Amino acid sequence: MYTRRHYGFWKLFRWSKKPFLYSILYATLITLVYRSLFRAFDFDISLNWQPITVLGIAVAFYLGFKNSASYDRAWEARKIWGGIVNNSRGFGTSVVSFVQGEHSGAIKKELVYRYIAWLTALRYQLRTDREWEHTENRMKDHDMPRIAEHALSGLEQDILPFLGDNEWIAFQKTSNAAVQILRKQAQRLQELRDEGYFEDFRHMELHRLLLALMDEQGRSERIKNFPFPRQYASVAIWITLLFTALIPFGLLSIFSQESFGAVWLTIPFSALISWVFLLMEMIGDYSENPFEGTYNDVPITSISKGIEIDLRELIDDSGVPEPPQPVNGFLM
Repeated sequence: MYTRRHYGFWKLFRWSKKPFLYSILYATLITLVYRSLFRAFDFDISLNWQPITVLGIAVAFYLGFKNSASYDRAWEARKIWGGIVNNSRGFGTSVVSFVQGEHSGAIKKELVYRYIAWLTALRYQLRTDREWEHTENRMKDHDMPRIAEHALSGLEQDILPFLGDNEWIAFQKTSNAAVQILRKQAQRLQELRDEGYFEDFRHMELHRLLLALMDEQGRSERIKNFPFPRQYASVAIWITLLFTALIPFGLLSIFSQESFGAVWLTIPFSALISWVFLLMEMIGDYSENPFEGTYNDVPITSISKGIEIDLRELIDDSGVPEPPQPVNGFLM
C-alpha cells in the first residue's frame, strides 16, 4: 500500500511506461505507412474519427465498471482486515481479563502467542502465488520493500517463536495451517474451562471471538482464491487494445486536413490517448488482487505486526517489536 499523498508523475509513468512506448512505436509505424502509401499511390488508410470516438466512449464505460468492481474487492479486503484488528484486540483483552487462577500469566501468554501464530500463518497463506496474480512484478521495483510471505519456506522462521515445535510439526503437515491453529486454540480453551480458569459465560465469549476470526479468514480466502471473473478482465484488455489500435488511423484523418506535415502529430497524441486508456486498465487489473503483495494491496504484513504489538503489550511481554514504518512510501 502506498502511503504518501499521491504517486509522483515519474513513478506513475515508470510503472506504466511499456504501454506508452509501445503506443509510440505503433503510431510511428502507422504514420510512416500512411505517408509512404499516400505519396506513392495516393492511397489513404486513415479512418473517420467519429466511429472510433463512439468505441472509445464504450471502452471508457467498461473500464469504469471494471475499476469499480476491482475497487470493491480491494475495499472489502481492507474491511475484512479491519474486522480482524478489532476482533484481535477483543480476544486479547478478553484473555487478559477472563483467565484467572494459578499460572494464569503463562496461560495468557500461551493463548496470545498461539493467536499471533495463527495471524502469521494466515498472512503467509494469503501471500502465496496464484496464476492470475502479478507475481512477476512483485520483486522488480527497487522502491518497494522486500517481502517474503509468498515463499512458505520463510513461515517456519516467523512462526516458531510463538508455537512449540511439536505443534508446528503437526500443523505444517496440513493443507490449511491457520485453521488448524484456531482448532487447537478452541481445544485449549475448552481444557482451560474444564480446569476452572473461567466459567461457561466467558468461555462462550472467547469461543465466539474465535468463530468471528474463522469467518474473517474465510472471507479473506474467498477473495484470494476466487479471481475477478476472467471474462470481465479479458474483455477489458482486448477492447482497450482494439480501441488503441484504431486511434492512429482516426487521428490521421484529423491531422491530414491541417497539412501533410501535421500528420506527424498523430504519434504523440496517439501515444498519449492510448496511455491514458491502458493506464486505466492497468489500475483496475492491479486492484483485483488485494493480497498479492504488489503496489496497491492491503498491507497485511504491517497490520499483522501492529496486532502483534497490541497483544504482546496487553500481557506485558518483553521484546515487543517496533511499529512497522513505510519504506519509500510503501507499507507491506
